[in-house]
Amino acid sequence: EFIDSYYYNKLELTRFSSSVGKFVGFTEYGVRNAEYWNNDASFLSAMKAQKEGYCLHNIQNWYNNMLTKS
Repeated sequence: EFIDSYYYNKLELTRFSSSVGKFVGFTEYGVRNAEYWNNDASFLSAMKAQKEGYCLHNIQNWYNNMLTKS
């Protein structure tokens, strides 16, 4: 799962989760940003592509490192 969270003063404003597939806001300002970002199809598809570009690319390396440590 790919999660991208946005914080200000240790307060989480907005989060993108690849399992949900969209942004979710946790404050009034975060909800407005989430609505704006969810309506931007190109930005939303770029965030969805981050799972393949970042997580799936590195998972084998992380998995191998975990197995050698245990």
